[in-house]
Order: sequence, then structure tokens, then C-alpha cells
Amino acid sequence: MAATAAAWLQGGTRQAPALWQMRWLLLVLVAVAEAEAEQQVPLVLWSSDRDLWGPAANTHEGHITSDMQLSTYLDPALELGPRNVLLFLQDKLSIEDFTAYGGVFGNKQDSAFSNLENALDLAPSSLVLPAVDWYAVSTLTTYLQEKLGASPLHVDLATLRELRLNASLPALLLIRLPYTASSGLMAPREVLTGNDEVIGQVLSTLKSEDVPYTAALTAVRPSRVARDVAMVTGGPGRQLLQKQTVSAVVHPPVSYNDTAPRILFWAQNFSVAYGNHWEDLTSLTFGVQDLNLTGSFWNDSVARLSLTYEQLFGTTVTFRFILANRFYPVSARHWFTMERLEIHSNGSVTYFNASQVTGPSIYSFHCEYVSCLGKNGDLLVPRVRPSLWQMTLRHFQIQAFNVTGEQFSYASDCAGFFSPGIWMGLLTSLFMLFIFTYGLHMILSLKTMDRFDDHKGPTISLTQIV
Repeated sequence: MAATAAAWLQGGTRQAPALWQMRWLLLVLVAVAEAEAEQQVPLVLWSSDRDLWGPAANTHEGHITSDMQLSTYLDPALELGPRNVLLFLQDKLSIEDFTAYGGVFGNKQDSAFSNLENALDLAPSSLVLPAVDWYAVSTLTTYLQEKLGASPLHVDLATLRELRLNASLPALLLIRLPYTASSGLMAPREVLTGNDEVIGQVLSTLKSEDVPYTAALTAVRPSRVARDVAMVTGGPGRQLLQKQTVSAVVHPPVSYNDTAPRILFWAQNFSVAYGNHWEDLTSLTFGVQDLNLTGSFWNDSVARLSLTYEQLFGTTVTFRFILANRFYPVSARHWFTMERLEIHSNGSVTYFNASQVTGPSIYSFHCEYVSCLGKNGDLLVPRVRPSLWQMTLRHFQIQAFNVTGEQFSYASDCAGFFSPGIWMGLLTSLFMLFIFTYGLHMILSLKTMDRFDDHKGPTISLTQIV
């Protein structure tokens, strides 16, 4: 399916060979390929300049483009092409969307990407990458910002009409395009059609002002979830008593904004306890429009995220994440540290030391568990023990500096390089190496006899030493 969509974008078609003898093997390979493609998104590039990408650059069906490979494609466009770059960033998009909602079979009137198709047909230079690694896309905005030397500007149609772009001055324009799942108020086709109309209006505005540009369309994450491998290998039919796997609900992160997004905070599960009575705050924190962030603060060196909950354990409770950004000459870069976590309730304050939550300031921080419980890593250390308050954050992620838009930068993970499995493998290898070395030493220590008994001469006599 991915290859079909890529062929549609490039104006070509492919026919799969009829290898019915290898049916089960092909099903397994397709399942594995779909599972691996779960974290890949498509990237479509086009420009008003010519000869930015070679004709062979589009032959990437089935290939996952890494961040290093993506930079080799983007560098010529940024160095030789226009200095005005448009980044259409959609929340979710997969290559299968082009197959499902595009004019693949010649039904152009039913296509949800008519403006995008027209832009690719008329563009002197274009590049289609069906599968780009998620990490490469997550750092795309930062990469473009560094290459252009211009901060990203979040614009809409009204703002774009008021801008006066200059061909000699670099500009990075970020246009966010939503994608609503089928469970939302709008069907995916309607949303994709609306996004395509936005792309057409933006391009028409630039064309009317005769501004050269390079545009890119991609997404934060894929919109399609890979099918279960066991279901595919079992055959195309549904098995008896088979249960559909329920995908975990992904909540948007908490975002503190003043003039722009400054602090991002997310966790898959946010639970607190007071006196061994636990409360789950996940649904009260993430995806809530009226979340109380009173008391939050941000500047280049200090950030404070304040979350206030009414009627929690019968009173008002405020959680404050306090982070500091410092420059360290040894590493010649800025590092951030979460200095402490404060819990304010009933006029008292409980402090937790969180100095292990740290990383380069250009990255976010991620950890599977940030908790005061010893079984979960004990990254939160209460100043006074025992403490009535307990907290556990699962799949915790936070970023308070160098935030671009409302998405996290590359995460500095708390997991060490030497995991228990790696240590077990190293110790086993060392033990086997010791056995091999000892055996080789014993073999090399063997000596042959230097005196032999001659049956024609006198016998060898050994003098007994008393």
C-alpha cells in the first residue's frame, strides 16, 4: 500500500508479482514491514526553483529515510534554493492516506489532495519520501531554523497576507494543519480536503506576490496503526474469539504559553497519593482546556510550571515543577535541571529533590518512571522522610527551554546505556573469554619429552635423590 501511494505521488504505477507459492511468507513480511513503518511519516517537498533534486531522488519506495539522509536532500534546497521555506505540519498523516483519499485510480474529482497534486505537477523541483523516520521529522523544525538562521514563525492565512516576504532574507513559516480521526466530529476525508484547501490558498498568496519558496508537507506522527502480526500471519480472515487490540489514548501535552509555547509537560499516567490514598490526575491534566496554570513563569534561565487542582483530597493542591538552565564551560553548552518539585496544600509545602531530571537544554527529558517509589527508580527524593505525599509519573517528558511549537524536541532519556541485559551479556562473555584463555594457556604449556629410551643402548637410569 505504501508503494502504491508513493507511485501515485510520483505519477507511476507498479504491479506486484504473482508469487502465490510464497503466500504465507509474504504475509509475514508485510506484517513486519507495517509494524516497522508505524513510526514513519511521509514527507513531500517542492520548490519554485529548478534542479534542486535529481530525478533518481524519488526512488525510495519501501526505504525508511533517516535524519542523516534527509539532511542530504534538504541541504541543496536550503543552500541553493529560495530562502523562504514553508513547513506544512499536520498532526497525523500516513502514506496510506494518499491511497485512501487521493485520486489513485484516475478519480481526480474525488481526490482530497487536488491542490497538492497541482502544486507537484507545476513545481520545477519536487521530492517525495514515502517513509521518513519519526526522529528526523521531530527535529526538522530545529534543523531548518539552524540552516536558515531564522526563528520559525507560526502563521495562518490572515497573518500571511499581512507579511511582506523578501527573497533575500530567510524566513521559516510554520503552518499547522489538523487531522481529526474518524471518531471526531469530521471525517478524515473532510479534514484532509480542508487542509488541502489551506495549502492551495497559501500557495496562491505567495504566487500573487511573486515570492520564491520551498515547501514541505509532513506530520508529527502517523495516522494509521499497524495491524497485529498474529492476525496477519493467521490469514486474511478474522479468527474466532479474537479480540481487537485497543490502542492507548494519547493525550496532548500541557503547554504553558506567554507570547509563544514555553514549557511542555506530558505523562502517560500522573498519579499522586496523600496518606496512601491514590488519585489519578491524568484525565484532569492532559487535554483539559481550562487547566489552571496560575503561577507559571518562564525566562531564559528559570522556568516554573504550576498546576493547581481544586478539591483534591478535600483541598486545593498546587504542583510546581521548577527548572533551571545553566551554561557549563566544560561541555560548552547549556544544560537544564529540574531543581525541585513542590506540593502546596493547606498552607504547607512539601519538597522533592529532582536533580536527576537533567539534560541538554536543546533537548527534552524523558523517563519511563519519575517517582518517589524505590521500585520505580526513586528519581523524586523527599527532603523530609517519611512523607505523606507520594507521586508517580509514567513515561514522563518535559521541556522548558528551546521549545519550538507545541512538540517536544529530541528526548534525552534517563535510561543508562548499560542495562541489566547488557551487563549479563558482558559478564557471560568475559567468563567464556577467561575459560578460553585458560585452556589456550594450558595447551601452550604442554612440553614434549626431550629424552627417549634407545633399545640398542643402555637404559636410562634416574638417580633417586634422597
